[in-house]
This record gives sequence, structure tokens and C-alpha cells, in this order.
Amino acid sequence: MDNDRSSTVNIGEEEYELILTTRATKEIAGRYGGLENLGDKLMKSENFEEALGEIVWLITLLANQSVLIHNLKNKDNKKELLTEEMVELLTSPHELTKYKDSITEALFKGTKRNIESEPDTKNTVVE
Repeated sequence: MDNDRSSTVNIGEEEYELILTTRATKEIAGRYGGLENLGDKLMKSENFEEALGEIVWLITLLANQSVLIHNLKNKDNKKELLTEEMVELLTSPHELTKYKDSITEALFKGTKRNIESEPDTKNTVVE
């Protein structure tokens, strides 16, 4: 996949790439009202169970983006999508806290903007 827009996690014994796609952004917006509200929701969850549920949902969503991209490009060699239940059974709460950095990295890379400045010629002295 594209390392410029993904980070990796191990779930069970398999490596998954977490990718923020347009599709994932739409789902996050539908659930939280936008990416800017995601951090607030995760930090202000009512209880530990709710916080874990939100992290599991987000990991499942971002990891499945790489599976969906693979399946789109490899119609004869499709991979199974992760479910929240699979993520819950194949991870520990300690691993989920470590995945927070990978989630942050994937979100940062997915929203990164490459800005290039054009030379400002209006104040250039022409000789």
C-alpha cells in the first residue's frame, strides 16, 4: 500500500494498514460530526467500555479500508473484512492503547496537505 497515507498495526498475527480514505472520512463524519470532533469523543467517552468500543470501531474502520482497496484491485483474491468482534477477540486493551499512535498517524497522513508556495514576483526589482 502507500506508506505516505497509512500506518500499520498487528491484529492477531496479521498486519493491517490503517488508511484514512474519503469513504472512512464520511463514516467518521456521520458518527462524530467530523474529524475535528473525533478526538473530543474519544477523550470524553462516558466510561471505559464506551472508550474501548469507539477505539475498536475506529481501528476496524481504518484497517478495513486497506482490505477494501485490496479487494477492489484483486477481484480474484479477496480478503475477509475485519469485524469489531474480531478486533475485540484478537487484541488486548494494552494493544489498543498502543494502536492510538497508529490511528493518529493514519489520520494525520490522510489529512496532510502539501502546500507549495509560488514565487512572489510583485515586489521583485527588474533591472
